[in-house]
Amino acid sequence: MRQPTLFVASFTALALALGGCASSLTGDSYSRDEARSVQTVRMGTIESLRPVKIEGTKTPIGAGAGAVVGGVAGSGVGGGRGSAVAAVVGAVAGGLLGAAAEEGITRTQGVEITVREDDGTMRAYVQQVEENQIFRVGQRVRIMSVNGTSRVSL
Repeated sequence: MRQPTLFVASFTALALALGGCASSLTGDSYSRDEARSVQTVRMGTIESLRPVKIEGTKTPIGAGAGAVVGGVAGSGVGGGRGSAVAAVVGAVAGGLLGAAAEEGITRTQGVEITVREDDGTMRAYVQQVEENQIFRVGQRVRIMSVNGTSRVSL
């Protein structure tokens, strides 16, 4: 009876850890370092739009949490030396699955926005799709840049 409780607790910890890894890549999200910093603002017109996928995070947290869950689950199989082998196999498999789960959970839909800026330069920006912001070709936009990060907004 102890094993299922430990497995559920480990799985819950994995889910919470992976959820905490997700950071926002939308145009209206700022890091703490970017807040209250002076931004450069440029204006331009959207030339083209293209849907893209933004890959998820790949930190040791997903693999580590998966290894713990897999090891705990594997240790419940068999007894003696077989239990130790199952724990190792479970930890390796759990680590691989945890890493894949983290990347999949934090993967997001993005948009590549190609803008002809008012000075004539053409630049492309990639950011996460926002539900409340719809871009259209020919639309005037502003590009804000701060600390090497740029975002496009209406």
